[in-house]
Amino acid sequence: MDLLIKGARVIDCDKDCISDVYIENGIIQEIGPNIQKNCPIIKAEGFILLPSFIDMHSHFREPGFEYKEDLLTGSLAALKGGYTAVNLMANTRPVCSSLSVADYVLNRAKEIGLIDVHQSISITNGFDGKSIAHLDSLDIRVKVISDDGNGVENNKVMLEAMLKAAEKDLIVMSHAEDREISKYDTRLSENISTARDIELAEKADVRLHMAHVSTKEALQYIIEGKKKGIRVTCEVTPHHIALDDKTEYTVNPPLRTEEDVEFLIKGIKDGWVDVIATDHAPHSALDKEKKAPGISGLETAFSVCLTKLVKEGHISLNRLSELMSKNPAELMGLNKGQVKEGYDGDLVLVDIEKMYEIDSSGFLSKGKNTPFNKAKVWGIIETTIKAGEVMYSREEINYDN
Repeated sequence: MDLLIKGARVIDCDKDCISDVYIENGIIQEIGPNIQKNCPIIKAEGFILLPSFIDMHSHFREPGFEYKEDLLTGSLAALKGGYTAVNLMANTRPVCSSLSVADYVLNRAKEIGLIDVHQSISITNGFDGKSIAHLDSLDIRVKVISDDGNGVENNKVMLEAMLKAAEKDLIVMSHAEDREISKYDTRLSENISTARDIELAEKADVRLHMAHVSTKEALQYIIEGKKKGIRVTCEVTPHHIALDDKTEYTVNPPLRTEEDVEFLIKGIKDGWVDVIATDHAPHSALDKEKKAPGISGLETAFSVCLTKLVKEGHISLNRLSELMSKNPAELMGLNKGQVKEGYDGDLVLVDIEKMYEIDSSGFLSKGKNTPFNKAKVWGIIETTIKAGEVMYSREEINYDN
Protein backbone atom coordinates (compact mmCIF):
# COMPACT_ATOMS: atom_id res chain seq x y z
CA MET A 1 0.00 0.00 0.00
CA ASP A 2 1.27 3.49 -0.95
CA LEU A 3 0.49 6.48 1.26
CA LEU A 4 1.85 10.00 1.70
CA ILE A 5 1.46 11.73 5.06
CA LYS A 6 2.08 15.45 4.79
CA GLY A 7 3.02 18.09 7.33
CA ALA A 8 2.97 16.07 10.55
CA ARG A 9 5.33 16.65 13.44
CA VAL A 10 7.32 13.42 13.19
CA ILE A 11 8.62 12.05 16.49
CA ASP A 12 10.33 8.79 17.32
CA CYS A 13 13.14 7.75 19.69
CA ASP A 14 15.57 10.35 18.31
CA LYS A 15 13.62 12.51 15.86
CA ASP A 16 11.43 15.59 16.22
CA CYS A 17 10.72 17.54 13.03
CA ILE A 18 7.97 18.72 10.68
CA SER A 19 8.11 16.43 7.68
CA ASP A 20 6.31 14.42 5.05
CA VAL A 21 6.52 10.62 5.13
CA TYR A 22 6.04 8.47 2.03
CA ILE A 23 5.22 4.76 2.33
CA GLU A 24 5.52 2.52 -0.73
CA ASN A 25 4.53 -1.14 -0.77
CA GLY A 26 4.17 -1.00 3.00
CA ILE A 27 7.71 0.30 3.66
CA ILE A 28 8.81 3.85 4.56
CA GLN A 29 10.70 5.02 1.49
CA GLU A 30 11.16 8.76 1.95
CA ILE A 31 11.10 11.28 4.78
CA GLY A 32 11.49 15.00 4.13
CA PRO A 33 9.81 18.26 3.09
CA ASN A 34 7.58 18.77 0.08
CA ILE A 35 7.38 15.17 -1.09
CA GLN A 36 5.16 14.85 -4.16
CA LYS A 37 3.63 11.50 -5.07
CA ASN A 38 0.62 10.29 -7.01
CA CYS A 39 -1.02 8.28 -4.23
CA PRO A 40 -3.50 8.76 -1.39
CA ILE A 41 -2.45 11.70 0.79
CA ILE A 42 -3.28 12.41 4.43
CA LYS A 43 -2.91 16.05 5.41
CA ALA A 44 -1.60 15.78 8.96
CA GLU A 45 -0.72 19.34 9.93
CA GLY A 46 -1.27 19.85 13.66
CA PHE A 47 -0.87 16.17 14.50
CA ILE A 48 2.09 14.14 15.74
CA LEU A 49 3.19 11.12 13.73
CA LEU A 50 4.77 8.38 15.85
CA PRO A 51 5.87 4.84 15.05
CA SER A 52 3.04 2.52 16.01
CA PHE A 53 3.25 0.85 19.40
CA ILE A 54 4.31 -2.75 20.01
CA ASP A 55 3.03 -4.70 23.00
CA MET A 56 5.33 -7.41 24.29
CA HIS A 57 2.74 -8.65 26.75
CA SER A 58 -0.92 -9.21 25.83
CA HIS A 59 -3.64 -11.77 26.44
CA PHE A 60 -6.14 -12.27 23.61
CA ARG A 61 -7.62 -15.40 25.28
CA GLU A 62 -8.12 -17.41 22.08
CA PRO A 63 -8.34 -20.40 22.02
CA GLY A 64 -10.48 -21.38 24.96
CA PHE A 65 -11.61 -18.15 26.61
CA GLU A 66 -13.24 -16.29 23.74
CA TYR A 67 -15.96 -14.97 26.04
CA LYS A 68 -13.26 -12.70 27.52
CA GLU A 69 -11.54 -11.75 24.24
CA ASP A 70 -10.71 -13.23 20.86
CA LEU A 71 -8.18 -12.51 18.15
CA LEU A 72 -10.56 -10.22 16.26
CA THR A 73 -11.64 -8.06 19.19
CA GLY A 74 -8.13 -8.01 20.59
CA SER A 75 -6.78 -6.84 17.24
CA LEU A 76 -9.42 -4.13 16.98
CA ALA A 77 -8.59 -2.93 20.49
CA ALA A 78 -4.91 -2.88 19.60
CA LEU A 79 -5.48 -0.72 16.54
CA LYS A 80 -7.66 1.71 18.46
CA GLY A 81 -4.81 2.02 20.97
CA GLY A 82 -2.19 2.64 18.26
CA TYR A 83 -0.67 -0.86 18.29
CA THR A 84 0.14 -2.86 15.15
CA ALA A 85 2.02 -5.78 16.75
CA VAL A 86 1.48 -7.80 19.91
CA ASN A 87 3.13 -10.74 21.65
CA LEU A 88 0.51 -13.03 23.17
CA MET A 89 0.87 -15.07 26.34
CA ALA A 90 0.38 -18.82 26.51
CA ASN A 91 -2.39 -19.04 29.14
CA THR A 92 -5.05 -20.15 26.69
CA ARG A 93 -7.08 -23.38 26.75
CA PRO A 94 -5.31 -25.56 25.83
CA VAL A 95 -2.17 -23.87 27.12
CA CYS A 96 0.02 -22.89 24.19
CA SER A 97 2.75 -25.46 24.75
CA SER A 98 2.99 -26.70 21.17
CA LEU A 99 3.45 -25.41 17.66
CA SER A 100 0.01 -26.77 16.74
CA VAL A 101 -1.68 -24.35 19.17
CA ALA A 102 0.67 -21.55 18.11
CA ASP A 103 -0.11 -22.25 14.46
CA TYR A 104 -3.83 -22.01 15.17
CA VAL A 105 -3.32 -18.55 16.68
CA LEU A 106 -0.96 -17.35 13.96
CA ASN A 107 -3.13 -18.63 11.12
CA ARG A 108 -6.26 -17.15 12.65
CA ALA A 109 -4.51 -13.80 13.09
CA LYS A 110 -3.36 -13.93 9.47
CA GLU A 111 -6.94 -14.61 8.33
CA ILE A 112 -8.15 -11.59 10.29
CA GLY A 113 -5.32 -9.56 8.80
CA LEU A 114 -5.38 -6.51 11.07
CA ILE A 115 -2.14 -6.59 13.09
CA ASP A 116 1.01 -8.66 13.43
CA VAL A 117 0.61 -11.31 16.10
CA HIS A 118 3.38 -13.29 17.79
CA GLN A 119 2.54 -16.19 20.07
CA SER A 120 4.58 -17.15 23.12
CA ILE A 121 5.07 -20.78 24.06
CA SER A 122 4.86 -21.86 27.70
CA ILE A 123 8.12 -22.58 29.51
CA THR A 124 6.68 -25.72 31.07
CA ASN A 125 4.30 -28.06 29.30
CA GLY A 126 0.72 -27.09 30.16
CA PHE A 127 2.07 -24.87 32.97
CA ASP A 128 2.84 -28.03 34.92
CA GLY A 129 5.93 -26.43 36.43
CA LYS A 130 8.26 -29.31 35.58
CA SER A 131 8.19 -30.56 31.95
CA ILE A 132 10.23 -28.73 29.30
CA ALA A 133 10.75 -31.43 26.63
CA HIS A 134 8.34 -29.59 24.31
CA LEU A 135 10.91 -26.79 23.92
CA ASP A 136 13.04 -29.08 21.74
CA SER A 137 10.46 -28.92 18.94
CA LEU A 138 10.24 -25.11 18.69
CA ASP A 139 11.31 -23.36 15.51
CA ILE A 140 11.95 -19.78 14.36
CA ARG A 141 8.26 -18.88 14.57
CA VAL A 142 8.70 -18.69 18.35
CA LYS A 143 10.51 -15.71 19.85
CA VAL A 144 9.44 -15.86 23.51
CA ILE A 145 8.75 -18.54 26.11
CA SER A 146 6.84 -17.65 29.26
CA ASP A 147 4.72 -19.19 32.01
CA ASP A 148 3.11 -15.78 32.53
CA GLY A 149 0.37 -15.89 35.11
CA ASN A 150 2.08 -18.69 37.00
CA GLY A 151 5.82 -18.40 37.26
CA VAL A 152 8.26 -21.32 37.31
CA GLU A 153 8.93 -22.13 40.95
CA ASN A 154 11.41 -25.01 40.58
CA ASN A 155 14.96 -23.69 40.33
CA LYS A 156 16.31 -26.66 38.36
CA VAL A 157 13.45 -26.55 35.86
CA MET A 158 13.93 -22.82 35.27
CA LEU A 159 17.70 -23.20 34.79
CA GLU A 160 17.26 -26.07 32.33
CA ALA A 161 14.64 -24.06 30.43
CA MET A 162 16.99 -21.09 30.27
CA LEU A 163 19.83 -23.27 28.96
CA LYS A 164 17.51 -24.61 26.25
CA ALA A 165 16.34 -21.08 25.41
CA ALA A 166 19.95 -19.93 25.13
CA GLU A 167 20.58 -22.68 22.57
CA LYS A 168 17.64 -21.49 20.50
CA ASP A 169 18.17 -17.75 21.12
CA LEU A 170 14.74 -17.38 22.70
CA ILE A 171 13.68 -14.72 25.18
CA VAL A 172 12.65 -16.10 28.55
CA MET A 173 9.90 -13.82 29.82
CA SER A 174 9.62 -14.26 33.56
CA HIS A 175 6.49 -13.82 35.62
CA ALA A 176 8.34 -13.32 38.90
CA GLU A 177 6.15 -15.00 41.46
CA ASP A 178 6.54 -17.80 43.95
CA ARG A 179 2.92 -18.63 44.64
CA GLU A 180 3.69 -20.35 47.93
CA ILE A 181 5.27 -17.12 49.17
CA SER A 182 2.48 -15.01 47.59
CA LYS A 183 0.07 -16.51 50.10
CA TYR A 184 2.00 -14.62 52.75
CA ASP A 185 3.63 -11.66 50.99
CA THR A 186 3.28 -10.80 47.29
CA ARG A 187 6.09 -8.29 47.51
CA LEU A 188 8.57 -10.83 48.87
CA SER A 189 7.34 -13.31 46.27
CA GLU A 190 8.18 -10.97 43.38
CA ASN A 191 11.48 -9.87 44.86
CA ILE A 192 13.00 -13.26 45.56
CA SER A 193 11.82 -14.64 42.22
CA THR A 194 13.35 -11.70 40.38
CA ALA A 195 16.70 -12.13 42.15
CA ARG A 196 16.68 -15.86 41.44
CA ASP A 197 15.90 -15.50 37.74
CA ILE A 198 18.65 -12.94 37.24
CA GLU A 199 21.16 -15.26 38.90
CA LEU A 200 20.01 -18.18 36.76
CA ALA A 201 20.12 -16.04 33.61
CA GLU A 202 23.74 -15.16 34.34
CA LYS A 203 24.56 -18.87 34.61
CA ALA A 204 22.68 -19.75 31.41
CA ASP A 205 23.76 -16.63 29.48
CA VAL A 206 20.22 -16.28 28.20
CA ARG A 207 18.08 -13.30 27.23
CA LEU A 208 15.83 -12.74 30.24
CA HIS A 209 12.92 -10.31 30.16
CA MET A 210 11.24 -9.50 33.45
CA ALA A 211 7.52 -8.92 33.00
CA HIS A 212 5.40 -6.31 34.81
CA VAL A 213 8.04 -5.21 37.36
CA SER A 214 6.23 -3.56 40.25
CA THR A 215 8.49 -3.20 43.29
CA LYS A 216 11.45 -1.01 44.08
CA GLU A 217 13.52 -4.00 45.15
CA ALA A 218 12.79 -6.01 42.00
CA LEU A 219 13.86 -3.13 39.77
CA GLN A 220 16.98 -2.63 41.89
CA TYR A 221 17.93 -6.28 41.32
CA ILE A 222 17.47 -5.72 37.58
CA ILE A 223 19.62 -2.58 37.63
CA GLU A 224 22.38 -4.47 39.45
CA GLY A 225 22.13 -7.28 36.92
CA LYS A 226 22.40 -4.86 34.01
CA LYS A 227 25.47 -3.27 35.57
CA LYS A 228 27.07 -6.73 35.78
CA GLY A 229 26.43 -7.31 32.08
CA ILE A 230 23.70 -9.92 32.54
CA ARG A 231 21.36 -10.01 29.54
CA VAL A 232 18.27 -8.88 31.42
CA THR A 233 15.62 -6.45 30.20
CA CYS A 234 12.39 -5.41 31.87
CA GLU A 235 8.97 -3.93 31.34
CA VAL A 236 6.60 -1.92 33.47
CA THR A 237 2.89 -1.47 32.87
CA PRO A 238 0.91 1.75 32.60
CA HIS A 239 -1.12 0.85 35.68
CA HIS A 240 1.93 0.24 37.86
CA ILE A 241 3.26 3.73 37.11
CA ALA A 242 -0.05 5.63 37.15
CA LEU A 243 -1.71 4.01 40.18
CA ASP A 244 -0.65 2.93 43.64
CA ASP A 245 -2.12 0.75 46.36
CA LYS A 246 -4.58 3.43 47.40
CA THR A 247 -6.57 2.36 44.32
CA GLU A 248 -8.52 -0.80 45.03
CA TYR A 249 -8.24 -2.92 41.92
CA THR A 250 -7.23 -6.55 41.52
CA VAL A 251 -4.19 -7.08 39.33
CA ASN A 252 -1.19 -9.43 39.46
CA PRO A 253 1.30 -8.27 40.58
CA PRO A 254 -0.71 -5.95 42.84
CA LEU A 255 -0.62 -2.18 42.71
CA ARG A 256 2.25 -1.12 44.95
CA THR A 257 3.14 1.79 47.20
CA GLU A 258 3.72 5.38 46.18
CA GLU A 259 7.42 4.83 46.86
CA ASP A 260 7.47 1.92 44.41
CA VAL A 261 5.74 4.00 41.75
CA GLU A 262 8.27 6.80 42.19
CA PHE A 263 11.17 4.35 41.87
CA LEU A 264 9.73 2.79 38.71
CA ILE A 265 9.39 6.25 37.16
CA LYS A 266 12.95 7.07 38.22
CA GLY A 267 14.05 3.84 36.52
CA ILE A 268 12.30 4.98 33.35
CA LYS A 269 13.97 8.40 33.52
CA ASP A 270 17.39 6.92 34.19
CA GLY A 271 17.16 4.45 31.32
CA TRP A 272 16.95 1.21 33.31
CA VAL A 273 13.43 0.30 32.19
CA ASP A 274 13.40 -1.01 28.62
CA VAL A 275 9.73 -1.37 27.71
CA ILE A 276 6.23 -0.28 28.63
CA ALA A 277 3.92 -3.24 28.06
CA THR A 278 0.20 -3.32 28.72
CA ASP A 279 -0.32 -6.81 30.18
CA HIS A 280 -3.71 -6.45 28.44
CA ALA A 281 -5.87 -8.90 30.41
CA PRO A 282 -9.55 -8.64 29.46
CA HIS A 283 -12.18 -10.29 31.64
CA SER A 284 -15.94 -10.60 31.64
CA ALA A 285 -17.88 -8.56 34.19
CA LEU A 286 -18.68 -11.74 36.12
CA ASP A 287 -15.04 -12.82 36.25
CA LYS A 288 -14.05 -9.40 37.50
CA GLU A 289 -16.71 -9.54 40.19
CA LYS A 290 -14.98 -12.74 41.31
CA LYS A 291 -11.71 -10.75 41.59
CA ALA A 292 -10.00 -12.12 38.48
CA PRO A 293 -6.76 -10.13 38.24
CA GLY A 294 -6.17 -7.97 35.21
CA ILE A 295 -6.79 -4.78 33.27
CA SER A 296 -7.97 -4.26 29.70
CA GLY A 297 -5.13 -1.95 28.74
CA LEU A 298 -4.48 -1.67 25.01
CA GLU A 299 -6.91 1.16 24.34
CA THR A 300 -5.70 3.40 27.17
CA ALA A 301 -1.95 2.69 27.43
CA PHE A 302 -0.65 5.58 25.36
CA SER A 303 -2.92 8.17 26.92
CA VAL A 304 -2.20 7.00 30.46
CA CYS A 305 1.57 7.04 29.84
CA LEU A 306 1.50 10.36 28.03
CA THR A 307 -0.47 11.91 30.88
CA LYS A 308 1.64 10.43 33.69
CA LEU A 309 5.11 10.50 32.18
CA VAL A 310 5.22 13.25 29.56
CA LYS A 311 2.63 15.77 30.71
CA GLU A 312 3.98 15.60 34.27
CA GLY A 313 7.47 16.32 32.94
CA HIS A 314 9.21 13.04 33.79
CA ILE A 315 10.31 12.13 30.25
CA SER A 316 10.12 13.39 26.67
CA LEU A 317 7.82 12.05 24.00
CA ASN A 318 10.97 10.69 22.32
CA ARG A 319 11.67 8.54 25.37
CA LEU A 320 8.06 7.35 25.49
CA SER A 321 8.34 6.32 21.84
CA GLU A 322 11.51 4.41 22.67
CA LEU A 323 9.71 2.54 25.45
CA MET A 324 6.54 1.76 23.49
CA SER A 325 7.94 1.28 19.98
CA LYS A 326 11.70 1.09 19.36
CA ASN A 327 12.79 -1.11 22.26
CA PRO A 328 10.02 -3.72 22.03
CA ALA A 329 10.55 -3.91 18.27
CA GLU A 330 14.26 -4.53 18.72
CA LEU A 331 13.72 -7.13 21.43
CA MET A 332 11.19 -8.95 19.25
CA GLY A 333 13.32 -8.64 16.10
CA LEU A 334 10.72 -6.61 14.20
CA ASN A 335 11.38 -4.11 11.43
CA LYS A 336 9.21 -1.53 13.19
CA GLY A 337 9.37 1.02 15.96
CA GLN A 338 11.05 3.95 14.21
CA VAL A 339 10.06 6.46 11.55
CA LYS A 340 12.99 5.59 9.34
CA GLU A 341 13.52 4.73 5.69
CA GLY A 342 13.43 0.98 5.15
CA TYR A 343 11.24 0.33 8.18
CA ASP A 344 7.67 -0.97 8.03
CA GLY A 345 5.13 1.76 7.40
CA ASP A 346 3.45 1.16 10.78
CA LEU A 347 2.61 4.59 12.18
CA VAL A 348 0.12 6.36 14.40
CA LEU A 349 -1.24 9.91 14.25
CA VAL A 350 -2.02 11.40 17.65
CA ASP A 351 -3.27 14.65 19.12
CA ILE A 352 -1.41 15.16 22.40
CA GLU A 353 -3.10 18.48 23.16
CA LYS A 354 -6.56 16.98 23.41
CA MET A 355 -7.91 15.74 26.74
CA TYR A 356 -10.69 13.19 26.93
CA GLU A 357 -12.51 11.08 29.49
CA ILE A 358 -11.96 7.34 29.26
CA ASP A 359 -15.24 5.50 28.70
CA SER A 360 -14.78 1.76 29.00
CA SER A 361 -18.24 1.10 27.54
CA GLY A 362 -16.79 2.24 24.22
CA PHE A 363 -13.87 -0.19 24.26
CA LEU A 364 -13.54 -2.39 21.20
CA SER A 365 -12.12 -5.08 23.46
CA LYS A 366 -14.64 -7.42 25.04
CA GLY A 367 -12.96 -6.61 28.33
CA LYS A 368 -14.34 -3.43 29.87
CA ASN A 369 -12.34 -4.00 33.07
CA THR A 370 -10.25 -0.94 33.86
CA PRO A 371 -9.57 1.25 36.89
CA PHE A 372 -9.16 4.19 34.50
CA ASN A 373 -12.85 4.45 33.55
CA LYS A 374 -13.93 8.12 33.78
CA ALA A 375 -10.31 9.26 34.20
CA LYS A 376 -9.40 12.37 32.22
CA VAL A 377 -6.27 11.85 30.16
CA TRP A 378 -4.31 13.54 27.38
CA GLY A 379 -3.63 12.16 23.93
CA ILE A 380 -6.12 10.83 21.43
CA ILE A 381 -5.22 8.20 18.85
CA GLU A 382 -6.54 9.66 15.61
CA THR A 383 -5.29 7.16 13.03
CA THR A 384 -3.39 3.87 13.08
CA ILE A 385 -1.56 2.86 9.91
CA LYS A 386 -0.14 -0.58 9.20
CA ALA A 387 2.11 -1.15 6.18
CA GLY A 388 0.83 2.08 4.65
CA GLU A 389 -2.85 1.20 5.06
CA VAL A 390 -5.19 3.01 7.43
CA MET A 391 -6.50 0.30 9.74
CA TYR A 392 -8.19 2.53 12.31
CA SER A 393 -9.37 6.11 12.25
CA ARG A 394 -11.32 7.94 14.91
CA GLU A 395 -13.01 9.96 12.19
CA GLU A 396 -13.46 9.29 8.51
CA ILE A 397 -10.36 10.23 6.54
CA ASN A 398 -10.75 12.49 3.54
CA TYR A 399 -7.71 11.81 1.38
CA ASP A 400 -6.36 15.01 -0.18
CA ASN A 401 -6.35 13.60 -3.69
